[in-house]
Amino acid sequence: MPASPVTATQEAPLRSPWLTVILAWLVPGAGHFLLGRKGRGAIIFCSVLLAFTVGLLMRGPMFLPTSTGDVLSRLIQFAGFIGDLANGVLYFIAMGLGYWPPDQATHLADYGSKLIVAGGVLNVLGMVDAYEIATRQKD
Repeated sequence: MPASPVTATQEAPLRSPWLTVILAWLVPGAGHFLLGRKGRGAIIFCSVLLAFTVGLLMRGPMFLPTSTGDVLSRLIQFAGFIGDLANGVLYFIAMGLGYWPPDQATHLADYGSKLIVAGGVLNVLGMVDAYEIATRQKD
């Protein structure tokens, strides 16, 4: 069979998809800025920054992967750690500045911890969106 011509849906990526994803992970919204989607990038950056900052202000503890306890507890700790790490440079700045809330079990700290993870999950959604735009799977 003869080779079919390249169609509009098979065009080359706008930018390197992996560079876009790594940049979008490190700085929330930066992948969209790289692709020229400044409005969408600003929305992602502001929403991740807001969730992360409010979580810190509520003194939410960061998750740490542990090897003790039952399987479900270890899974929750590991998944929470991945969610924290998904905040990119925000996580590294907070940990580098020595952020560690006091070890107190309060409702406020519990919600703060969940907001920090929610910021990471929002950033993962932004990373997926930037990847799909970079590979021309969506507009």
